[in-house]
Amino acid sequence: MNKSNSEYKSYLDPKIISRIGSLDLRARLVVEGFMVGLHKSPYHGFSVEFSQHRPYMQGDNLRSVDWRVFGKTEKYFIKQYEEETNLRSYIILDSSKSMGYASDKTISKIEYASTLVAALSYLMIKQQDAVSLTIYSDKIHKHLPPKSSNSYFQQILRELTILETSSNTNTAESLNSVAEKIKRRGLVIIISDFFDDVDKTLKAIKHFAHQKNEVIIFQILDPMERSFGFGKDAIFKDLETDEELTTQPYQIQKAYQEAMSEFTNKIKRECLNSNFDYNLLDTSTPFDKALFSYIQKRSRLH
Repeated sequence: MNKSNSEYKSYLDPKIISRIGSLDLRARLVVEGFMVGLHKSPYHGFSVEFSQHRPYMQGDNLRSVDWRVFGKTEKYFIKQYEEETNLRSYIILDSSKSMGYASDKTISKIEYASTLVAALSYLMIKQQDAVSLTIYSDKIHKHLPPKSSNSYFQQILRELTILETSSNTNTAESLNSVAEKIKRRGLVIIISDFFDDVDKTLKAIKHFAHQKNEVIIFQILDPMERSFGFGKDAIFKDLETDEELTTQPYQIQKAYQEAMSEFTNKIKRECLNSNFDYNLLDTSTPFDKALFSYIQKRSRLH
């Protein structure tokens, strides 16, 4: 592996990027690493630089071909008008107490999610798209309407920097409240561990589809929440109810894994049935997986 390849991969590693204190710098490095990765992948040629272009299709006027882009990519792209390219994205972030969990004490779910939100926002604004941010737990704590300026990106970063997990979760009610605030359809991105009433939550997510919005789901878990790989007797405490349970993890590991698999598969199945994009991530997953999902969705929308 050459040096540049190693460097861009390091920017996408949650443990490495979490050592950087500045969320602004984290976002820029994650996106930089992602863009370098695009040039080394089958997505070569699709980058922020070409966000105002779409591939040439049979029947397009050849006078609309951007020959400067062709010189760089040897592919035909059509320059789009501004109203064709601008997209509104509504990012909805869960800040309930369960999102504060970190099994290895290095990066919590909320820290991973905040870095992802910052990177997505930076990428969107660079593409001249408008981005909205809503932070919720048992209710909506902050709602920023969609805008696309660089100064607005700094406002998003300020909200993420002061963010603290708090109280219980009421995802369904919060999502329904956000849906009522959306006046122009766009791309809805929901980031949560979804430790809540699944049926009510899924019903609320469908509210966005009824409004003709596109939806991406990022379910963020800690690796231990997926594997339950604790090796000794332990006391488990519910972060939202403070209830405690003393147990020997190996005795219930299989039953736990089956229950967790059923839980995530139900969300995935219902999302796919509703034509939502579903992504199961844990806090060790490189950030490019989530950014690829967003880029693919955006390319399908334009």
